[in-house]
Amino acid sequence: MLLLGFDIGSSFIKGALVEAESGRLCASVAVPEQELKITSPCPGWAEQDPAQWWQGMQQAVAALRRQYPFAPEAVGGIGLSYQMHGLVLIDRQGRVLRPAIIWCDSRAVSIGARAFQTLGVERCLRRLLNSPGNFTATRLRWVRENEPACYRKAYKWLLPGDYVAFCLTGEPTTTVSGLSEGICWDFLEEAPAYWLLDYLEIDRSLMPRLVPTFGLQGELTRTAAEALGLKPGTPVAYRAGDQPNNAFSLGVLHPGQVATTAGTSGVIYAVDDTPRYDSQTRVNTFVHVNHSSEQRRYGILLCLNGTGILYRWLREVFGGTLSYAAMNEEASAAPVGSDGLCVLPFGNGAERMLRNQTLGASIHGLDFNRHGRAHLLRAAKEGIAFALAYGLEIIRRMGLTVEKVRAGRANLFLSPLFSRIYATVNRTVVELYDTEGAVGAARGAGVGIGLYASPEAALQDMAPVATVEPEPTWEGPYQEAYQNWCDILVRQRQSAA
Repeated sequence: MLLLGFDIGSSFIKGALVEAESGRLCASVAVPEQELKITSPCPGWAEQDPAQWWQGMQQAVAALRRQYPFAPEAVGGIGLSYQMHGLVLIDRQGRVLRPAIIWCDSRAVSIGARAFQTLGVERCLRRLLNSPGNFTATRLRWVRENEPACYRKAYKWLLPGDYVAFCLTGEPTTTVSGLSEGICWDFLEEAPAYWLLDYLEIDRSLMPRLVPTFGLQGELTRTAAEALGLKPGTPVAYRAGDQPNNAFSLGVLHPGQVATTAGTSGVIYAVDDTPRYDSQTRVNTFVHVNHSSEQRRYGILLCLNGTGILYRWLREVFGGTLSYAAMNEEASAAPVGSDGLCVLPFGNGAERMLRNQTLGASIHGLDFNRHGRAHLLRAAKEGIAFALAYGLEIIRRMGLTVEKVRAGRANLFLSPLFSRIYATVNRTVVELYDTEGAVGAARGAGVGIGLYASPEAALQDMAPVATVEPEPTWEGPYQEAYQNWCDILVRQRQSAA
């Protein structure tokens, strides 16, 4: 039996085929060749056409079949991972009513801030563990206020993963974890936060039906099966946002375990059994994939929007001819601290860790006589690591101990230099694993169809392929460079206020 996993990102659609009995990865793909299009009709907006995701899934299955020919009936279950916090609106015929508002869109910041104050800071933090913020619920309110005709046509609102599950099964559904990422879950009542939707004047009937994270979420329709070349009736049996799913993929399921990523965005995701919150909502808490009333599990998420996207931008600015491997090698030629060159990587929308300030990326200390391309490439890596360290300090002040993190050997963690910088600046050991979101989604489907007895059983063969320790000789110089970076950040935030 084969398990099929998809990871629906804002840059690529990834697919993976896993042999269920052995856990062997049979094939893995990322499509399309060029990154998916993101449009920004106004400053601070970020939208995508959901049709890109469905088309990408069809391309991914075709590419997987070219790598590893398989019969449609060989696939025993489908799992989904997806970009978080987005908003897709469909009508009664299942038609998409407007482009999806995706995770890095900033338009609902003021709506969330108003709701936070009006509903009460203490009430929101105690029951939502978050501010209503710039998430799915407040984005839906923005549509109601600014596009009333669109809102009136809406039958259901969906997260990106809910939408692709709808494409597969024909049923509009969501999960508890999904509701929490949209800030629609009351952690105190363990129920949908209808009181928040009522305040936002969102019709309760627009909320999709709940299905389990691991378990039957629907079956492949004949139309979807024909589009994908799969068997009708194949169960869709797992769904999670990309960061909870990444944590699951890395075996991060229990208190004290921490996952990290450095893809388009950078994330630190710590699992705990206590419903903690940051009083300034710079870090957010969501329901983790293996949460239950008997075994409570929460994911505490720190997100940096501008991570891999910064490195992609540099590649394009340098003419697009350098490979990422060549960029990594060139960055290694610059000294620790990049000879005083400093990069703030906040150029991809409002940053939660900065209390939803839209600061913009910036370069500081540039000296035309000293600095070259290598300095800028290394300063970008250092700036990303410094920003994640800034966020990790918030998590540690919430009472969590972070001494070791797990990461997939992908994206910026393909760079030994970045991995060493990250470990040193964050004072953590970094364990690297050969896994990815689509593989985790496939294994999750195995749990959902009952093939594996538990999430832990699905990952029992996991082992790190490399361990990166902090570099002792870098610690002093990086303490100084990080302090300089923090001083610049304070000045930038004050001037932007």
